[in-house]
Amino acid sequence: MNEENIGLRERLIGAGVELLAAEGVQALTLREIARRAGVSHGAPRRYFPTRLELLSAIARRGFAELAARAVAAAAGTGEDADPRERLTALCRAYLDFARSDRGMFELMFRHDLLASGRLGLRETSLPLFGMLVDLVARARPRTGAAPEVAAAALWANLHGIAQLREWGSLQLATGSEDVEPLLHAALDAHLGTVQP
Repeated sequence: MNEENIGLRERLIGAGVELLAAEGVQALTLREIARRAGVSHGAPRRYFPTRLELLSAIARRGFAELAARAVAAAAGTGEDADPRERLTALCRAYLDFARSDRGMFELMFRHDLLASGRLGLRETSLPLFGMLVDLVARARPRTGAAPEVAAAALWANLHGIAQLREWGSLQLATGSEDVEPLLHAALDAHLGTVQP
């Protein structure tokens, strides 16, 4: 692919990312992405034969951004931080991303995109999951479920917190906008309670 094609491909993805942030998943049409990128409505088909491939390319950007934020958050706790502290920072970054980039978060976890295998979205998320597994393994006792299982359960818990917060259900149930107590309850449930 020559530089001009790479530039246009990236422009289409960038236009999709901007449209997603401004108007949400429902606005992601090939025609509107092409319009925002300043090309004909048929141009995206040259680089993305299907809408699913363009949506997958946009979601891939989201996974890269989430991974960068999570790595930075965990690293920001300092080299001397214990694994649970680093894991807590990673979990906060996940919940913050879900709130601040709602459209992207919704797109990234669409079953049809993940199941399609387009652009290896599942594989794109594996390094972040690997980091979660590693921190879970180091932050909890060597008893109970395998680290992969405990990490998957924690991730499911975090994803549920993010989704229920978006729907307003958590605020109704807890009477608060603060997810910090829920985050600590989830960590205690999957890692064990921190002893004073």
